[in-house]
Amino acid sequence: MVPRLSQSKSYLKILNIPYLIKNTNILITSNIVERIIKFMHIFNNVILASKSRVIKASPKSDMVVIWVDIWNAQSRSKAKGLINRYFNISSYIATVHGTNINLGIS
Repeated sequence: MVPRLSQSKSYLKILNIPYLIKNTNILITSNIVERIIKFMHIFNNVILASKSRVIKASPKSDMVVIWVDIWNAQSRSKAKGLINRYFNISSYIATVHGTNINLGIS
């Protein structure tokens, strides 16, 4: 049996991503977000703890807030390495923020 470090969840939100993919009528969904995360180098070795959630920032906004839960070491080293990092999605610069669990979002 291989010893494993105990893990906990860390909660992140990603901001500055448009609701529609540029020059299309395709809405950003959790499946698209998970594909993006899979290919972004800053998310190397990050395992999602649950399905990501995509919510419009406000009813009139063209931007979304993406809630992502990841598995993390007790030291929170993976989350610490992501918080305040930026990555490009088309011509937008998305930002990763740390957050507390949001029980109001399923």
